[in-house]
Amino acid sequence: MAKDIMEKADEQVAESTRKLTRAASAMADAIDEGVGVIKHAVKRSGDVAEELMDDTTQRVKRHPMETMAATFTLGVIVGGIIGWAVSRR
Repeated sequence: MAKDIMEKADEQVAESTRKLTRAASAMADAIDEGVGVIKHAVKRSGDVAEELMDDTTQRVKRHPMETMAATFTLGVIVGGIIGWAVSRR
């Protein structure tokens, strides 16, 4: 009787160990996959930022006066909003 209980306990411990090992492996795989996704997203973001800078540079070279006028106008608008917000306090 005691031998049967010990055998069942051993089987349960072995099964629990196998389940724990599988769970740990699944978690490690999920973490590795998440790291891969993040690395890909960061690389893609860098590529997009570089492409945006290249496009902006080309636009400035093709239309310098329009770019300066737009930048000046935007600066006046942002400055006006900041001045208005500060004066309200």
